[in-house]
Amino acid sequence: MRIYHKLIAVFVCFFLVLSISGCANNQPEEPAEDVSEEPTEALVADGEDQVKVGFIFLGPVGDAGWSYAHDQGRKYVEEKMPNVETVYVENVPDSSDSERVMTELIEEGCVAIFATSFGYMDFMMNVAEKNPDVAFFHCSGYKTADNMSTYYARMYQASYLTGLTAGGMTETNEIGFVAAHPIPIVIQEINAFAIGVREANPDAVVKVVWTNTWFDPAKEKDAAKSLLDAGADVIAQHQDTYGPQQAAEEAGAYSIGFNADMCEYAPHANLTSAVWNWGPYYVSAVSSVLDGSFECGDYWGGLEDGIVDIAPMNDVVDSEIVSLVETRKSEIMDGTFDVFAGPIKNQDGEIVVPAGESIQDSDINSMLWFVEGIEGVIPE
Repeated sequence: MRIYHKLIAVFVCFFLVLSISGCANNQPEEPAEDVSEEPTEALVADGEDQVKVGFIFLGPVGDAGWSYAHDQGRKYVEEKMPNVETVYVENVPDSSDSERVMTELIEEGCVAIFATSFGYMDFMMNVAEKNPDVAFFHCSGYKTADNMSTYYARMYQASYLTGLTAGGMTETNEIGFVAAHPIPIVIQEINAFAIGVREANPDAVVKVVWTNTWFDPAKEKDAAKSLLDAGADVIAQHQDTYGPQQAAEEAGAYSIGFNADMCEYAPHANLTSAVWNWGPYYVSAVSSVLDGSFECGDYWGGLEDGIVDIAPMNDVVDSEIVSLVETRKSEIMDGTFDVFAGPIKNQDGEIVVPAGESIQDSDINSMLWFVEGIEGVIPE
C-alpha cells in the first residue's frame, strides 16, 4: 500500500539549505513486509533482458548511516525483483556534478533514477526535463514534474520514540543533539525528539549544536564532545555518520543513533536508533514504473508503513521506559496518538499549538522554529 501526502509547493526559507554487550541486535531490522504490495513474481518475464535502475548516494554506502540505509533498500530491490538490475554511484556531491552522474546512468540504460539527498533536487529536475521517458524519484525534496516524484517519511515519529528513551535515561537532565543543516526535515525531528524527552522527563533540556554537514565524521564527533563537556550525558544526532556515537562511548555516556542501527559502533553507549527501512518503498516505486502505474506524487509514510522504526533497545534501558515506548509506538501506528498534537509551546513558552489541535503536514514540512525545552538557535 502507498500513502501519499502532498508536501508544500515551496519551502519559504529553503535558500538557507545549503557482538557486543548490552545491545539486543547489531544489524538493522529487516524491512517490514507490509509497507507496500510486493510482487509475487518477477515483473519482467523470464528470459527478457534485465531492467536497470540507478541510485546516487551523497556519501559512501559504508557510512553506517544515511547512504548505508538507502543501499540496503537497493539490495532489497534486487532480492525481491530478480529481473531488476540496480546500479549505484556513491560519494556524489550535491552539485552540478550530480546532473552528469544521473545522465550517465540513463545512458547506461536506467529506466528509473533515485536521488537520495535534498541537494540533488534542482539538478534532477533539469535531467528529468530532458528525459521524459525516464522515471525520477527525489528523496526529501518538494519539486515534482510529470516524470519526477518525491519521497520521504515521518522519521519524526521514530525520533519522538527515541526522545522518550533519552529523557528516561538522562541523569544530568541535559541531552546533546548534533544537528546537520537547519532545514525543516531536520528541525521537525529535533522538535519531535524534544517532545519525547520532555514527556519522559519534564526537567530535561535538549542542547542543539549545528555542524552544517551531512558527512564529516571528525567534525560531528567534535560537536558531540563539546556537548558532553558542557554537561550532556546523552548524545543524539541527525547526521550520516556514527562519530557522535563514538564520542559518547568514549566518554561513558549514552547515545541515540540515527538512520541505521548504530549499536555496533557504540555498544555500551547506544540506547537505540531511529532507523530507515527503504526496501519495501523502493520495490513499490520500481514496480509502478515497470507495470505502467507510475504517477507523479509525494510519498510520506510513517511507522504504520514500516518505512521508519527504532532499533532494538539496549538492555540497560529501564523496563518502564521500554513499555512507554512500545505503548506510544502502537498508538502512533493505530492513529490514536499524534506527536505534534497540542498543547505545544515554542522556546519562548508561548502556546503555538492549542490543546485539541495538531500541526498540519504542510506546517511540519516548513517548520523553522523550536519547541519548548530546546536550547539553541536556528541560524538565519
